[in-house]
Amino acid sequence: MQTNRGVRQPPADKFHARRAELAEAALETLGELGYARTSLREIAQKSEFTHGVLHYYFTDKLDLITCSIRHYKAKCVTRYDAVIASAQTREELQEGFIDRLSETIREEPRMHCLWYDLRSQALFEDGFRGDVAEIDHKLEDMVWRIMSRYAELGGRELMISSSALYALFDGLFQQYLLRHVSNDPDAVPELLQEVRRLMPMVG
Repeated sequence: MQTNRGVRQPPADKFHARRAELAEAALETLGELGYARTSLREIAQKSEFTHGVLHYYFTDKLDLITCSIRHYKAKCVTRYDAVIASAQTREELQEGFIDRLSETIREEPRMHCLWYDLRSQALFEDGFRGDVAEIDHKLEDMVWRIMSRYAELGGRELMISSSALYALFDGLFQQYLLRHVSNDPDAVPELLQEVRRLMPMVG
């Protein structure tokens, strides 16, 4: 398999593993700059990688950003699985979910901002839409798993569709994320309070 310049690429598994490694390493810079201000050259200047290396593994910034956010969100969608599996009561599941939610918004706000930036860009960039739709679907499934188990532990059934349920939690998270990155000290506590109120209402 040859590149456009006639340079032999590594085997496919090593090539994709290296892409994933570079994408993860670039996440911090991507989160800092956002979509509009990001280029492969800018990422190279703020990281240990040369522009040539990034350009070898990624065709353009769209390719790199998509790979990076897919890599990050692949971990996000399993963040709550241990809580779902271990919780024996609704209270345990609710508190475990809230603890993880608090942790991710406090520790990884830039990554979440990058995701919302990318999702907004999908309204204008055809190249993002397939990946954004796939990630959104996995996040929707994640929320459904959490709330289905929460309802089950209370002997109840969810009376809301999966897409509406996701929209509720995602909308809350995005609203309070904006407040959090705007240095509002009440943003995270109020988000957690809203989630505590919402969960019994829908499940």
